Amino acid sequence: MLENVAQPRVKGAASTSMKHESAILHVTGTAAYIDDMPEPRGMLHVVPGMSTKAHARIVSMDLEAVRAAPGVVRVLTAEDVMGENQISPVHANDEPLLATDHVYYWGQPIFAVVAVSRAAARHAVRLAKIEYEEKPAILNIAQARENGGAVVWRPLTMERGDVERGLAEAPRRLKNRITMGGQEHFYLEGQSAFAQPGEGGEMRVWSSTQHPSETQHLVAHVLGRPHHLVTTEIRRMGGGFGGKETQANACACIAALAADLTGRAAKMRLDRDDDMMMTGKRHDFVVDYDVGFDDDGRILAVDMVLAARCGWSADLSGPVTDRALFHADNAYFYPDVRFRSQALKTNTQSNTAYRGFGGPQGIVAAERVIEEIAFATGLDPVTVRMRNFYGTGTRNVTPYHMTVEDSISAEIVSKLVERCDYETRKAEIREFNRHSRHIRRGIALTPVKFGISFTATHYNQAGALVHVYTDGSVQVNHGGTEMGQGLHTKMVQIAMREFGLTADLVRITATTTGKVPNTSATAASSGADLNGMAVLDAIRRIKERIIAFAAEKWAVAECDIHFLPDGVHIGDDIVPFKKLVWDVYFARISLSANGFYKTPKISWNADTGRGRPFFYFAYGAACAEVSVDLLTGENTIDRVDILHDAGQSLNPDIDIGQIEGGFVQGAGWLTMEELVWDAAGRLRTHAPSTYKIPACSDRPRIFNVSLLEDAPNREATIFRSKAVGEPPFVHGVAVLQAISDAIASLDEYRTCPRLDAPATPEMILRTAMRLRGEAV
Repeated sequence: MLENVAQPRVKGAASTSMKHESAILHVTGTAAYIDDMPEPRGMLHVVPGMSTKAHARIVSMDLEAVRAAPGVVRVLTAEDVMGENQISPVHANDEPLLATDHVYYWGQPIFAVVAVSRAAARHAVRLAKIEYEEKPAILNIAQARENGGAVVWRPLTMERGDVERGLAEAPRRLKNRITMGGQEHFYLEGQSAFAQPGEGGEMRVWSSTQHPSETQHLVAHVLGRPHHLVTTEIRRMGGGFGGKETQANACACIAALAADLTGRAAKMRLDRDDDMMMTGKRHDFVVDYDVGFDDDGRILAVDMVLAARCGWSADLSGPVTDRALFHADNAYFYPDVRFRSQALKTNTQSNTAYRGFGGPQGIVAAERVIEEIAFATGLDPVTVRMRNFYGTGTRNVTPYHMTVEDSISAEIVSKLVERCDYETRKAEIREFNRHSRHIRRGIALTPVKFGISFTATHYNQAGALVHVYTDGSVQVNHGGTEMGQGLHTKMVQIAMREFGLTADLVRITATTTGKVPNTSATAASSGADLNGMAVLDAIRRIKERIIAFAAEKWAVAECDIHFLPDGVHIGDDIVPFKKLVWDVYFARISLSANGFYKTPKISWNADTGRGRPFFYFAYGAACAEVSVDLLTGENTIDRVDILHDAGQSLNPDIDIGQIEGGFVQGAGWLTMEELVWDAAGRLRTHAPSTYKIPACSDRPRIFNVSLLEDAPNREATIFRSKAVGEPPFVHGVAVLQAISDAIASLDEYRTCPRLDAPATPEMILRTAMRLRGEAV
């Protein structure tokens, strides 16, 4: 395992702020995405033909008019797949690339039109004549349970102690339910892929994917050839948020199939409506909870059942519902506990990874439990939280039997309470509400404890390839993908710090399976953790060779050689990096190296529900203040204060940007983003006209974000940093709790509003009416 040795800090190097490596390209519009790539002569365009039924048998399919349409070169069906007509990412064999005899959701691809232009393909796809025999469609969690509760993944139970006894003996007990909706990824760049056939069966695929290796493997399976004949490449994505971890595979496979059968380059780019109709989203959940506690607000026992609408196939629903259980404790210790999952099958889009990967849903349920106890005991919710945080001794073991060794929730919450003047502001808000008829204000402060690592243990590995050229410039390639989060920038900073170079001498190339094979998805907040250590491993292998050469040539000890901005310090001499590299080259010493890293200490047994699935935890807390209009149900976020634990941040500016963006996205999920299907199973919120995401005007009026100071990761991560991709998303929970606090003023804070998500104006008004005792 790599050790983090002390290194002199270099201007612009890791642990300092440096602008995004593609920032200028972004703001000037010259950053190239898949659809910006020059199109080879004769390139074909592919558009999918999708089901217009949620559940049906295909009786007949007449595609003659489609084939005869102007510009159409070929129409693809399942019969054209020469390999396997399967793109299930978890080998469940339940996700055909193109439907055969049945369709299982409205929007499922049945065929694909390959034409000389996108317009021609879009026109032709509408000419299909498909006859269906409709079957009953199960569209939501309630219907799934009523019809036997078929699941797409095995249920998981996490249990510690005796929950039945704990509940029975608790002085106080309550049980209820919370529901929360799904969420559309709404990446700016839609799903797209471009495939170009080569000689001897080669296929090169440029795909907007978070998981190039999986895309490579599935393209190979669909084409019926070995992996080494397929190369996947991606320079950057215009956003992903988990929506391109598995959902990018269909576009890549169909484009590759079209290219292979026609011998011409082919591109498939979904427009927004087709994208939203065809691809999966965040899982919506229904959580039933039963909790025992005492008069002091201390939790004694918790029993939860977490049910998710998963859609028609397994996709990643198993790991997502597992992670919901992993985080249903959030930062709190439950003496007796049992969590159970239900990954329910429905005739809707196959839900998939989304920032947080089920963790936010579990945390929302945990915070509802805290809120319920606070109202039942008359205590401030922050007091209840502080009394239930993980501690030491017997209060540091999770429901999955992992020991929490680094709990700092109490420290962070205490600091944030003081910094944001929580007590004074709460009193002012209570006074305001006593005299305000139509506008009510609310405040809430919530923590987050988020486990970092893939719960699929084998994914916790990464590779890298680093070249040092004879002019002293460096090229870095790694298995992670850039989707705007600054991963490539952090990898550049690692090389700068290690070699003592400036940013102009380090270049990140496109992620490609031809350079780094068998990579994991850029997901689970592990992009910098895994790839950073792999890049560091490769660089230090090269440095070891350079140092050994220099030590021998200058007759100095290896410990007296340091790479600094003004050159390589070799004893009393300072040699320009470029000069030293040239000498090393002439000595016939390799200046290229592969790097590899695997996360230590982790293990997980899904059969027993026990193990150490996470290398460490990231912590944080957010305080949100809101105003709610009781006439319209509208709300505004007036102020947000966040204190977040990024360890020894690799790039504070980028990390703060991730925290701000994650918060806004989390608040959007819980307050305004609403997915609606009609009774026939058709998604009605399938475009910006019907699906609302946060706009600039929805951001907090006052937005204070700080990183926890002097808090390096106790584990040996890359320069002691911590992940910031997913944990900040959960800070949006503070907004939901603050809105609930505002509504609670209608009943003088005596009754828990039990506000479900998303807290749209309609949901807020219904909750307010129920609290007032009015008919809803």
